[in-house]
Amino acid sequence: MRVLSLIASSTEIIHSLGCGDKLIGRSHECDYPPSVVNLPYCTEPRFNVGGSSVEIDNRVKSILQKALSVYRIDEQKLIELNPDLIVTQSQCDVCAVSLSDVENVVSKMLDKNPQIVSLEPNQLSEIWDDIQKVASALNVKEKGDLLVSGMRKRINTLSKMVSNLEKRTVACIEWIEPLMAAGNWVPELVEIAGGINLFGFKGKHSPWMEFEDLIDKDPDIIIIMPCGYDINKSREEMETLKIFPEWINLKAVQNGEVYLTDGNQYFNRPGPRLVDSLEILIEIIHLDKFDFGHKDIGWEKFD
Repeated sequence: MRVLSLIASSTEIIHSLGCGDKLIGRSHECDYPPSVVNLPYCTEPRFNVGGSSVEIDNRVKSILQKALSVYRIDEQKLIELNPDLIVTQSQCDVCAVSLSDVENVVSKMLDKNPQIVSLEPNQLSEIWDDIQKVASALNVKEKGDLLVSGMRKRINTLSKMVSNLEKRTVACIEWIEPLMAAGNWVPELVEIAGGINLFGFKGKHSPWMEFEDLIDKDPDIIIIMPCGYDINKSREEMETLKIFPEWINLKAVQNGEVYLTDGNQYFNRPGPRLVDSLEILIEIIHLDKFDFGHKDIGWEKFD
């Protein structure tokens, strides 16, 4: 079977199911495990991904206002790859190529009709469903069951480890300018990690917010996890928050409880490493009580 993955999370799922050898192509964002970067990619952004978060936000909104997709598919490359199975998504138009664009290209493949599996997870239970959906398409249903049960077992174990510890309020920031709180599965992970999530709702898309919202709720902990950003890029963007005079007065800032995470590799990808994301949250929320090996790799304290 020839498999084309057009979203980073599905590439990770496919490898975790032991089917990485079936991959013949990827999206431009697929970079884990590292071996996949050697595969040809057939998507690219329609905008300049460099610059500040507000510049990127403006570019994306400008494209969407023109009723265009944020990403472009290399139709010729996709046709040349000749996949039997294409895994894509319909969860977010800003995250990856749209399902309609994929279907449009496939309609031009007159000599073949590849199967399209579209993922649309908004909470943990739907991530389990999507993993099993991919496993079924790959004819490895039992491996899908084992992967999901293993992830759920790890989560249950982690949940028990923090069940009797002090709960503290947490604000998870998914975009810096304009401000956006983390939604979907992140509020769920925060609660499992023993935190009290202040913004965003389980199963709902990430909501925009105002700086005044941070002031009003004054969280114990602020965790920065911008979509598509690693720790270094997030650090560069923090000057945008520090210009607010009230920033220094926030409880989390005064107590040194502001943290930068690699949102791109962990929290933004609804795949197997979300359990690692949960471990990161536990290391942060219950600082110095747990060490799963993610400090300075998946997160660091912001000074």
